[in-house]
Amino acid sequence: MALLFFVALLFGASYAQLTDNFYDQTCPRLPNIVRQQVKRAIETDIRAGAKLIRFHFHDCFVQGCDGSVLLEDAPGIDSELNGLGNLGIQGLEIVDAIKAAVESECPGVVSCADVLALAAKQSVDVQGGPSWRVLFGRRDSRTANRTGADELPSPFETLEPLKKKFEALGLDSTDLVALSGAHTFGRSRCMFFSGRFSNFNGTGQPDPTLDPTYRQELERGCIDGETRVNFDPTTPDTFDKNYYTNLQANRGLLTSDQVLFSTPGADTIEIVNRLGSREGTFFRQFRLSMIKMGNIRPLTGNQGEIRRNCRRVNELGGEAGHDVM
Repeated sequence: MALLFFVALLFGASYAQLTDNFYDQTCPRLPNIVRQQVKRAIETDIRAGAKLIRFHFHDCFVQGCDGSVLLEDAPGIDSELNGLGNLGIQGLEIVDAIKAAVESECPGVVSCADVLALAAKQSVDVQGGPSWRVLFGRRDSRTANRTGADELPSPFETLEPLKKKFEALGLDSTDLVALSGAHTFGRSRCMFFSGRFSNFNGTGQPDPTLDPTYRQELERGCIDGETRVNFDPTTPDTFDKNYYTNLQANRGLLTSDQVLFSTPGADTIEIVNRLGSREGTFFRQFRLSMIKMGNIRPLTGNQGEIRRNCRRVNELGGEAGHDVM
């Protein structure tokens, strides 16, 4: 409760409508329903958790946490899924299954944006990471922002552009380093880091911040650009602090990972060292940063809608949901 009070003070009146008990009366079993579906998805696809948390990140980073990332092309909708930052994003069918289970018990009540926020939390918790109380009350956007999706943080970016993109959303260097820790599980396609193997940035040499032994392992594993490689070569399917110890050993997979530790004089170096020192330290900060990110410009009250079909606004996807408060 102290943590939630702190968060309320931190974000002020603009987030006052988001609460942890928003669905206590209208969909009291919501956490259990979502957790069951997340566990089922992970049992059949070990990458499911990483897919779900990526959707929540990419949703919040484009016009706020409003479910817009899930909208497919339709009249008047130029899907964010077509944006450069979402190329290759997967897991819509997992979101569909979660939403269907929620709709079965609580029809027209829970927004897709809230489903994403809760599914991300359950994904981390199920795979060994921290738990936190998700604040609810987001509503779903009736628009998408393809241009915004083109500007999502890139795996090729250096530190300053990354920091600017986070700062634009009210997230500081600590949030950047903590949220990047989600790369402690999941996979990346080789096309997003193979440029580090040779002629890095036109130098004719490999990326000097990539451990040579690790580079050779990656080169052997990358059959082609579509091959997927573990973000964490040590414990790839467990949510733990090894992301940071990998950075300290020059074994960050993406350029956007390794620059957090290898940029000379960067304030992020101390943060990597601190979060990598103890798992509890990482987990505490990850909770705070996830709550902070999950409250970026939500639609609340009479804004937006409660989509029945997360891929379509209600006129195209079925009857409208109803207000719950």
